[in-house]
Amino acid sequence: MTVRIRKIRCIMTAPADIRLVIVKVETTEPDLYGLGCATFTQRPLAVVEAVEQYLDPFLRHRDVNEIEDIFWSSRMSSYWRNGPVLNNALSGVDMALWDIKGKRAGMPVYDLLGGRCRRSADVYVHASGSNIPQVLDGARSWMEQGHRHVRLQVEVPGQATYGTASDLQPGQSVDGPTTPQSMFEPADYVRIARRLFEQARCELGEEVELLHDVHERVPGPLMLQLARDLEPYRLFFFEDPLPPEEIDHFRLLRQHSIIPIAMGELFNNPNEFLPLIKERLIDYIRIHMSQIGGLSAGLRLAHLCEFFGVATAWHGPGDTSPVGHAANLALDLCCHNFGIQEFSPFNEATHEVFSGLPEMRDGALWPSSEPGLGVAIDEQAAARYPYPSHPFNNAWPAIRRRDGSVVTP
Repeated sequence: MTVRIRKIRCIMTAPADIRLVIVKVETTEPDLYGLGCATFTQRPLAVVEAVEQYLDPFLRHRDVNEIEDIFWSSRMSSYWRNGPVLNNALSGVDMALWDIKGKRAGMPVYDLLGGRCRRSADVYVHASGSNIPQVLDGARSWMEQGHRHVRLQVEVPGQATYGTASDLQPGQSVDGPTTPQSMFEPADYVRIARRLFEQARCELGEEVELLHDVHERVPGPLMLQLARDLEPYRLFFFEDPLPPEEIDHFRLLRQHSIIPIAMGELFNNPNEFLPLIKERLIDYIRIHMSQIGGLSAGLRLAHLCEFFGVATAWHGPGDTSPVGHAANLALDLCCHNFGIQEFSPFNEATHEVFSGLPEMRDGALWPSSEPGLGVAIDEQAAARYPYPSHPFNNAWPAIRRRDGSVVTP
């Protein structure tokens, strides 16, 4: 008997004060449904509209087995494609259909995709602080818990530094002259970043793997300087050193530094990342899976990267839902070219809303053995954590240089 899509709807919740979009695909079998992640936290309401007003009527009554055809027909249905709103909406449906397929087969999704080639996936965690000693204390705490990969971020005093408590929060954006809370100067950051890693490698030793996220905030020439400065400290990788608009600079970066490069958090369109992969200008692909359309797109990308020696390092911070983390982990387990997985521990409220979450222990994520993606949601609990209110509806804040010009991203 053919099982068909009955309804597609969104569940909006924010148990960690981060706006998540979960897509639920209901089927003609009353107890059979699938969950997917469509989280685009800066524009979640646009994604909900795309799912419920466009993809739901377009896909009703479709056979749930036809994942590949649903992916392509949905992608083409808007005519213009490769944008973040459509890709996230499509991702939610795509992941949910894989979840359904696993449940019908009685198998975890990673088994459907070829089975495990590793038992668990090593993760990197975040250590940050307002000064270098605070960052190193945070790193030691993670190391004592068995973590072997730690990302280090330190505040530039008086500036909105990415990855630290001083970073400007959504809703604090200013549209005018810079203030101390909104200002960021790349040269100041480059100087303190070198001191951070010099001291970290001295105090933390050689065994721990150190990572750093530039978050695309530094112009090309300064980026080359920072890469050369950090080479002696043997970073595991250097994350998002340049914005997508400047991918040609990766050729210069490759020529002038041997530091491993991770890139891709802001990519939506294959034309952005294909040149970097085929020319071997990056070492890790860091894409947010829902931004390219879900598991189907992620699986293709992982296999493409394998042919060019590029490892996966899927984006996995707090604005990846537990369903998204489970999808990341499914690919981590079944793709030979897995590199590392970013992860932020789930808070108590997230555990209240979601069950079957991947478990973090010994510096790695361990999967559920439940069929499908293994994650369930309590919709009543989800409703207790509505979206937080922000003056600019959670828009990415405008960080500016001292002269008032906007810093990417």
